[in-house]
Amino acid sequence: MVALLGGLLGSGCPGSTSGPDPTARARAGMVDRQIVARGVKDDRVLAVLREVPRHLFVPPDQAAQAYEDHPLPIGSGQTISQPYVVAFMSEQLRLTGTEKVLEIGTGSGYQTAVLSRLAARVFTIEIRPELAEQAAARLKEFGAENVELRAGDGFFGWPEEAPFDAILVTAAPEKVPEPLVAQLAPGGRMVIPVGGFYQELKVLERTPDGIRETSVLPVRFVPFVGEAERHREGEGER
Repeated sequence: MVALLGGLLGSGCPGSTSGPDPTARARAGMVDRQIVARGVKDDRVLAVLREVPRHLFVPPDQAAQAYEDHPLPIGSGQTISQPYVVAFMSEQLRLTGTEKVLEIGTGSGYQTAVLSRLAARVFTIEIRPELAEQAAARLKEFGAENVELRAGDGFFGWPEEAPFDAILVTAAPEKVPEPLVAQLAPGGRMVIPVGGFYQELKVLERTPDGIRETSVLPVRFVPFVGEAERHREGEGER
């Protein structure tokens, strides 16, 4: 059984204190050195990465490293992805601002916050209740008014809100979950890491001729747990 955490998250404005933002220079440097330098070109993605306060989405003892070029632990054995990976995955969705997006694996809420500035509505699912609660609080503080967060198993997606124009997955199954493919709208794109020890970031696009799949980047994500594990174990028994 899943639990909705507050429906559409409450209003607010990031960086609501008066005066200049002391972290703006750190974000600008992060984008220029880590993201633009590696080939990310989408102007909207770059602008959002310069805006979203990544330090808000990491534990306080990690805040000093929030804009460094590596993932960070967020508790429960999970991590917040390297900034470049967040930017690259966001760019691969090709969002214009009108889309309804499904995210599987809310984690810290940072990628969710980025998506909230790139799309019209974001539905995000986190399997670990403690991370879902923390992310909900951070997203409310950030002011993500167009985000709905659910605690549950992302393997099944969010069928009552399907189809989705874009789906982004931040944990790696060994095979792409069929329920997620089924919830992808015509012309929609899914970005998902796939594999075991060796993983590839894949882009799936629903075309008039079916699903087109492309591998775009070798990656390393935490494994997709829950129902995906049971499917994997069931296949191993046959």
